This record gives sequence, C-alpha cells and structure tokens, in this order.
Amino acid sequence: MTTIQRFDVGARMSEMAVHNGVVYLAGQVPEDASQDITGQTAQVLAMIDALLARAGSDKSKILRAQIYIADLADFPGMNAAWDAWVVPGHTPPRATVEAKLARPEWKVEIVVTAAV
Repeated sequence: MTTIQRFDVGARMSEMAVHNGVVYLAGQVPEDASQDITGQTAQVLAMIDALLARAGSDKSKILRAQIYIADLADFPGMNAAWDAWVVPGHTPPRATVEAKLARPEWKVEIVVTAAV
C-alpha cells in the first residue's frame, strides 16, 4: 500500500502532498498583495522554500514549476525575483502563462513539484 502524506489539510485542499519521494505543492500566492510583481513573487518563492523544507526538500530539487501571472507585462518583474532565487545549474523546467487569478489583487501564483 502506498502512503500519501498531506500537510495543512483543509476542507477544500491541502498545501502539500508527498508521495513516492515527490512533493506536490498547491498553488502559492502572496500574503501581502499590496506589493508589486517582484515583491509578490519573492513572497511566494519564500513560501515555497518553507514548504519544501518541511517536506525535506529544497529549491535545487524542483522538478517542474508552473507560474501564473495576471498580466504578461509583469513578466520581467517576476523574472527578476525568480532569477535571484533559483539555484544556478539547477533551474527547473518551467511554464509561465497569463491567467485570471482567484483574487484580482494577486499578481502571481506558482505551483511546483519537487523531489524529496
């Protein structure tokens, strides 16, 4: 029988699940939406760092990242925070798309999958 470990389980979703040595994060959004895209992205990346650490992983083990931004005009600002955060030589496969996010004040949402 395969074990699935879930973290911060709520009525609708969990923040993270670990299965067979892989950690799956829910979409992470900024807590302080008053910041610009670079600030919001940095917040989200810090949240990803914290969640991965709880699972026994880190950003050098990210297998895939999916980035949703509300406005493609913010792509350079998001990339500024991303480029400062990623580990050189360990940049993961990534997709970035423009999307209408659940709250209009959010500029970015990021989903990652990582090895433990």
